[in-house]
Amino acid sequence: MSEERVRVAIADHIAVVTLTRADKHNALDLPMFDAIIAAAERLKTEPGVRAVVLHGEGRSFCSGLDFMAIAAMGEQGTGLTAPLDEPSPNYFQRAAYEWIRVPVPVIAAIHGNCFGGGLQIALGADVRICAPDARLSVMEGKWGLVPDMGITRTLPRLVGIDVAKELTYTARIIDGIEADRVGVVTRLSEDPLSAAKELAADIATRSPDAVRAAKRLFDSAWTGTPEQTLGLEAELQKSLIGTPNQIAAVAAGLTKQPAEFVDPV
Repeated sequence: MSEERVRVAIADHIAVVTLTRADKHNALDLPMFDAIIAAAERLKTEPGVRAVVLHGEGRSFCSGLDFMAIAAMGEQGTGLTAPLDEPSPNYFQRAAYEWIRVPVPVIAAIHGNCFGGGLQIALGADVRICAPDARLSVMEGKWGLVPDMGITRTLPRLVGIDVAKELTYTARIIDGIEADRVGVVTRLSEDPLSAAKELAADIATRSPDAVRAAKRLFDSAWTGTPEQTLGLEAELQKSLIGTPNQIAAVAAGLTKQPAEFVDPV
């Protein structure tokens, strides 16, 4: 593509993913969708990555769909479908859903506008750290649409169904303070990017095996039956006990020295 849409920088086991269409408040055109999906696909298997920070360059996290750019592409911008073996039947859903499928924690740092598809991308993260004056909206209803980028797998797990419905029915804009109060975001920070990087650095000091297992545990078992969820707890715990990384974690806890973990291949 002629213009960069997403930048991935990796250091100290942390991948920082930056949406770089700052002049458009990181609005989503087709190249942006392609680049976001490509970044998530890369980070599913990137060696040594233990946490991901996702944020937008410039004044906003992501202002949602760039209707003019998509409309200008005509049929190329509609009807895109995922391969049949993918859980998301709509190509655009993957920009949000693929972050759930990244095996390590993903932390979204939200500032400025976070509307529509941009909010759904943030909801695909494991943790959302938000500026108090950020502006968030399930905005699709304003345009006579429903949110269709994986929101059914994210928002109802965070807030009551009545809150999810009210935000969707009205498409109203809420600030970070209200988003924190109702549970749409995890916590507030005046500098969400710095806070997200600090959290990622803390996660990176933990056993990567245990962190990955914990993400799998909650994402796979959140709505399962007791038999399924308790069984998965036991299965994952059995896979961790006595492994080199688990022993290293115990040694670090006893000696108060940093652990030397081996990253999964």
